Amino acid sequence: MSIKDNVKYIKKELSADEQVLESALKLETLYNKHKYKIWAVLVIIVLSFVGKVILDTVQEARLESASQAFSILQKDPNNSEAIEVLRSKNHALYELYSYAEAVKSKDPKQLDALTSSKNPLIADVSRYSKQVLESKSSDSVYYKEMSLIGDAYIALKAGKNKEAKEKLELIDARSPVAPVADLLKHYSIKG
Repeated sequence: MSIKDNVKYIKKELSADEQVLESALKLETLYNKHKYKIWAVLVIIVLSFVGKVILDTVQEARLESASQAFSILQKDPNNSEAIEVLRSKNHALYELYSYAEAVKSKDPKQLDALTSSKNPLIADVSRYSKQVLESKSSDSVYYKEMSLIGDAYIALKAGKNKEAKEKLELIDARSPVAPVADLLKHYSIKG
């Protein structure tokens, strides 16, 4: 019996080795059939990774340069080279800086130029600030309640107390500007 067992064992081993060899041949056939596709996918993956790293590095350098220009402008607002670097490297930060400078200098022309900004926040607050500087009625998405207070104040100055009270009633009691609205309501009581 031991010879029969040995023969069975050898057949099993040969069968297992055949399966491994067969799998290797199938794998080699599959590779040979699709090797260009496999290499193309690998190259695309590597190139996309390298491209992302390069783009991130360039973006980081742009932002660092803009940050340095902004730091220089905080110390020297008249540095034209820093202004140009900020404008070219980070336009959104440039517009924010321009807005801050326009408000600080109370420059309606610069505020008017910023009202056409692609950034809706800068456009809205520039429009609001310009209208406040010109003592005109204002409408703002971001300064809605401040606009209402400004409009009410203009109405009070014109003697339109009822209109002022209507504007002030639109301000929520939980708003940070509610105390100012209450003061203006009391001021308008005489009307």
